[in-house]
Amino acid sequence: MIRSQTVQVPALGQRPDSLLPTRMAIVLFLSFAFAYFFSALLRAVTATLAPTLTKEFALNASDLGLLAGGYFLGFAAMQLPLGTWLDRYGPKKVILSFLLIAAVGCSAFALATSFPHLLAARVLCGVGLSACLMAPLTGFRRWFAPTAQLRANSWMLMTGSFGMLASTLPVQWLMPLTGWRPLFWALTAMIVLSMALIAWTVPEWERAPAADAADAPKGYGQVWRHPYFRRLMPIGFFTYGGLSAVQTLWAGPWLVRVAGYAPLEAAAGLFAINISMLCTFWGWGMVTPWLAHRGFTAERLIAGGLPLSFAVLAAIIIAGPAAGAWSWALFCVSCTFISLAQPAIGMVFPPAVAGRALSAYNLVLFAGVFVIQWGIGLLVDAFGTAGLGEIGSFRAAMAVLLGCSVLSYGYFLLAKDNSPQ
Repeated sequence: MIRSQTVQVPALGQRPDSLLPTRMAIVLFLSFAFAYFFSALLRAVTATLAPTLTKEFALNASDLGLLAGGYFLGFAAMQLPLGTWLDRYGPKKVILSFLLIAAVGCSAFALATSFPHLLAARVLCGVGLSACLMAPLTGFRRWFAPTAQLRANSWMLMTGSFGMLASTLPVQWLMPLTGWRPLFWALTAMIVLSMALIAWTVPEWERAPAADAADAPKGYGQVWRHPYFRRLMPIGFFTYGGLSAVQTLWAGPWLVRVAGYAPLEAAAGLFAINISMLCTFWGWGMVTPWLAHRGFTAERLIAGGLPLSFAVLAAIIIAGPAAGAWSWALFCVSCTFISLAQPAIGMVFPPAVAGRALSAYNLVLFAGVFVIQWGIGLLVDAFGTAGLGEIGSFRAAMAVLLGCSVLSYGYFLLAKDNSPQ
């Protein structure tokens, strides 16, 4: 491992003449990835714990959706200040401060005795873990070449899939041995360990010269007004939001309440979904540099690939109880084209604005996750009250998600083309 040191960062708006040494780049990536692993695990663990928490705290579908979505509410609420702080103070200082909050949130969840207490702790976890992807991506924008950024983004998401994988069968196996409260104490300890690794291995962020800092744009106006950013907002909200809502929560209840899986079978199904996502993001990391060199831009791949996810979701709705884990795995995999939007957003803006651009888009994504995750729960309860029955309510809620996703894709196709050249 390498000890904390200062790396010469190029002036704002400049590309570096040389990148980090290979060994330093690998250690830096792994240190950030270790923290992101636990961020993803905590994001998705409510899907596995849903039967236990539902029974212990007498939760209905909308309560469960709100509890899972509370993580994303806290996550989204921090994105705008996070982007400003990342550009000003750099990834290392920011992520260490946030991970401390995450450790407090995990401890509070372990001590919770009521639904409001659970929800508050879940929101606190979301706040604390909200820098785990944006901090490294901001650093990668200055430290890595463009094709390396695409690969690093995909492999960070692959690391997230490892975390989501760990939240399924491993958690289900541990539950009879430890219960869910000791699990959250262990997660607290792991987050503290990740802080130590980052403090030791990630280089310091050298402040830009005063003259360059004075010329750097302030605020988020440049980001929100950019046509390319606006073009990618609706599909980020609905497609990424739908992907995460399913992967981190609603695939589990669907498997149990619609497809008739036992809780252990549902955990195995979630394991299959997440291992499929892990392999997919590994594959994206391998092929994106090759595709970029051959002119396959992010928007071209998104335009060609997303209709597959709509077709799969429509088939799941039609199949109903016959749609099991592998159907949802195919849906999640077919949605991963949207993951290419995030590094594309980062690269269309200058390095001085990278933290704000990435965090602003992350706000869009996780606001979508919160709205859709909670919204599906509200729709399931509402359709059930209207007399559709449990299976019909789930199918109708997913049909609403499909309609919103198709409309957002239509906007993406028709919006003014300001793609990066």
